[in-house]
This record gives sequence, C-alpha cells and structure tokens, in this order.
Amino acid sequence: MQNALNFLDLAVFLFYLVGVSAYGYYVYRSKQKAQVDTKDYFLAEGSLTWWAIGASMIASNISAEQFIGMSGSGFTVGVAVAAYEWVAAIVLIFVAVFFMPIYLKQKIYTMPQFLEQRYNAALSLIMSIFWLFLYVLVNLTAILYLGALAINNIVGGDSFHLIMLALAVFAVVITLGGMKVVGYTDVIQVAVLLLGGLATSYLALTLVSQKFGLGNNVVAGFGAMMRDAGDHFHMIFEKPGPEAPQPYINKYLALPGLAMYAAGQWVANLNYWGCNQYITQRALGADLPTARNGILFAGFLKLIMPVIVMLPGIAAYVLHKNGSLQAEMASSGSFNADNAYSAILTFLPNGLKGLSLAALTAAIVASLAGKVNSISTIFTLDIYKRYLNKDASEQKLVVVGRLVVALAMVLAIALTWKDLLGISGEGGFTYIQKYTGFISPGIVAVFLLGMFWKRTTGTAAIAGILAGFLLSVVFNQYAPAWFGPETLLYSAFPNGHGGYEIPFLVCMGWSFFFTVVLMVALSLAGPAINPKALDLPRGLFNVSPQNTALIAIILLLITALYVKFW
Repeated sequence: MQNALNFLDLAVFLFYLVGVSAYGYYVYRSKQKAQVDTKDYFLAEGSLTWWAIGASMIASNISAEQFIGMSGSGFTVGVAVAAYEWVAAIVLIFVAVFFMPIYLKQKIYTMPQFLEQRYNAALSLIMSIFWLFLYVLVNLTAILYLGALAINNIVGGDSFHLIMLALAVFAVVITLGGMKVVGYTDVIQVAVLLLGGLATSYLALTLVSQKFGLGNNVVAGFGAMMRDAGDHFHMIFEKPGPEAPQPYINKYLALPGLAMYAAGQWVANLNYWGCNQYITQRALGADLPTARNGILFAGFLKLIMPVIVMLPGIAAYVLHKNGSLQAEMASSGSFNADNAYSAILTFLPNGLKGLSLAALTAAIVASLAGKVNSISTIFTLDIYKRYLNKDASEQKLVVVGRLVVALAMVLAIALTWKDLLGISGEGGFTYIQKYTGFISPGIVAVFLLGMFWKRTTGTAAIAGILAGFLLSVVFNQYAPAWFGPETLLYSAFPNGHGGYEIPFLVCMGWSFFFTVVLMVALSLAGPAINPKALDLPRGLFNVSPQNTALIAIILLLITALYVKFW
C-alpha cells in the first residue's frame, strides 16, 4: 500500500486546517473585549461551556502517544490496555464531585497556588519548577517528537523536521489567542479526532471481516476478531507462573492483573486528571455546575476512546497474524507494534486517509496547545508575578504569557530536533509514563491528604513529595536486587534483559502507600488542626440529579464492559 496522499486527501486535510484556523480567529475576534486580563487569557474568564470544557480535556489528553502507543499496546496485549481509559472515567467522576468544588472555592488559577494556600510558598515554588521542567522536557518534547514521527510515517518521505515545525507553529498560533481559543478550537479538534478515529476503526473491522470471507460487515469483523484473538479480549491477566513465556510476562509487567487496581491505576489517573494543571485549567474559570458537567462529559467520552485508539491495534494483530500486513514488517522480520495504527491507515480509501491524518493532527496540535498554555500559566502567575515582577500589570502578564508560549515551543523544538533526550530509544509512550509516574505517588498523597485531612502539615507535604519520588526509584530500580524477587510486598519477574522487574503500577501503589504513612506520621507530630487546613462547608460536594444520572450511566457502562471482557 502507498502512503502518499492524493489530491482528495490533501483537500480534506486542508479543509481541516483552514476550518480550525478560521474558527480560532473568529473566537479570538469575537471575544477580544480585553485579552488584557489574566483570568480572560489563562482561564477564558469562565466563558467555556460544559461541552467545550469536556471536549478540550479529551482533545488535550489524546495525542500521538495514544494513537501510536495505545494502538501498539492493543496489538500486543489487547483490550486490557483500555483500563487506562475506563479507570480514568471513574476518576473523572471523583474529580468532578470532590476535587473541583475545592479548587473553585479556593479561587485558584494554578495547582501551585493551591499548594501555597494549603501548605506553604516553599512547596508551591518547588512544584512550580518541577512541573515546568516536566511539561517542557518530558511532555512537550515527547508529543512533538511522536507527532512528527507519526505523520511523517503516514505521508511518506523524509519530512520529519518540516512536519515538526509545522505542528509547533500551528499549536503556538492557537495558544497565543488564550484559553478561549484553545478551548473552543478543541471542540473542532475532538470532533475531527472522533470522526477520523471512528472511520479508521470501521475500516479496520471491515478489513478483518473481508479477511475471513464475511463481506463488509463490521459486526461480523468484530466477532471474527474475538474468535481469532481471544487472548486479546481479557481485561485481567493472571499472575505468571514459573513456566510462563516471556511475552506473557511482559504483558503482566505492563498490566499486572488485579494488582494494578489496588492503587497504581488510581494513583496514575488521579495525578493526571485531578492534580495536573494541563487538564484542570480548562475548568478552573467556570462555575461549579458548568465545570462538573464538562468533566463528566469528558468521562463519558473516555468510554469511547479505546474504540478509536486501541481497536485498530487489535485488528492489526489479527490481520498480521493471518498474513495481511507482511509489507509492514520491519527489516528484522518482526512487526513493530508501534506501527499498528499507521499500518491500518495505509488501507484507507482516497479522502479518508486525509480525514485520519486530520484526526491525528488535531490530537497532536490540541495536546501541544494545551501543554504550552499550562507552561505559560504556571511560569507567568507562579514565578514571574510572584518572584520576578510583583507589580506587573495585567497587560504585562498577558504579554509575558505569550512570550513564554513561544519560548517553550522553541526549546522543545531544539531538544527534539536531534532527539537529544533519547525519546526514540525508550519509546514516546514509555518515556512519558516513566518520568511522570515517578512523581505521581507523592503528588497524589499531598493533594488528597491536604484536601481531606486537616492535620496534614507543610513539612509532611515536602517530605511526601521527596519520599514519593525516592520510593518510586527504589521499587522500580533496586528493590528486586536488594530484597530478592519475591517478598510479602511484591513479586518481581524476569524482564527479558537478564534482571527482575516489579510491575510499574505495583511500584506506584506501594510508593503511594508508604508516602501516605510517612506524611501521617509527620503530621501527627504537629498541631491537631493545621492553621492552613481547608474549610469544607457542608453541602460542598452535593450533586445535582442530572449529574447523578450521568454518573450512574457511566458506572453502569463501565461495569458492563468489565463483565463482558473480564
């Protein structure tokens, strides 16, 4: 199959680019009444509707690492990788009901502001600097690298650097308009993402149906896929026995059965969806009903995401297994799972390839714009205004915010141009999970205890951040060598490289547990009620009947999915 785009594909893709740009300009001009106010620029002055908030969250969340990484995981492990999406839907319910009322009551713009209000300025500064480094050196660079690589693989040729520049410029242009433009253009981005992604999944199932002589029937294709790859349709992996083959052990290391639901999955998702400036910023400017509706809408959309980003990977596995993707094999003679999504795209008819390219571009640009907007917000409000220019006017802060957007993207391009950070060696999805996951236990412990236990102290919070990181390093890198592969706390398994490894999500769970224990012990040595403890009035967490109904629907759908694919 040829990767080159024809005229119809280019026309569809150009229509997407012009449409998003024109709509973004319209939003900017029609809502330009100020753009001199930090609340307007960074939080859209509360003008985002619930559907814009929800769509923006999903558009910022789904990017090249999902399309490539999760499709690749669908190829190797199957439907079990959907746990990240479906647990996220449950976590979004928790964030909507409990986290968002607290954030809005505190009237914060950023996560560091919350930490300063609840703990102290030292912790706020530490985390501001950490988040800036993390967002620039890990997230922004990985999204840019993976995005350019994915699109280059689809269009063919050797245009990696040109594509990288184009993605960066497009994202910066959108971001310079402020959160209004980012939020409302994300509605188009997520619509294109859903349409193009569903078209790709439809084609993948049709290809499977044709392969087994069942015509062009997507339902029959899905049934054939379940029969031919039954091992790819189980959510829970059993613990490997002594004779388990290495490929199965690798699956368990990535998704350790029931063990990952003890804490690891919840910690990872709570950090991402509840304690992450990149995500929460969309709702911080809204009133509580609007914010809750938007977050729950995002939770509902998360149920659909595996169909878009995982199902094509399973279809690619079935097609490859039955000899239909031999042309996509690497020179080593084995199929690279990260090519699963692009392999399916090569079968798309004229026009639909352009639509799928637009969907992938929408996901990448939305993620880049959301990330760089958060970088700008944290630097401008938590570092520049607080420590560098306390008397800066609102207009000056907006100007600084825009400069930071451009500078952050230039730095990301410089680091990604020759892959100075080694993203290609680790794989983009692994790269992001590895470095964000090491700090997640400490962050989640600090936020949860700070919100819901009045005795938590600032000293305990700083210790928790440090301990969470150090414990993650110990469990992930050293514990099997120091204490052996089998203990009361964990089981380590051969990693195929001569050593033993504890499943990453198990490491995260234990790191979180011991961090909480340490923080509780240190806080018990302080006052019975910390002077900076939050005052949570009765009724703060009350939920409307409409929200209750939507929560019930989401939970019932998740239950049905787990019952079906257990």
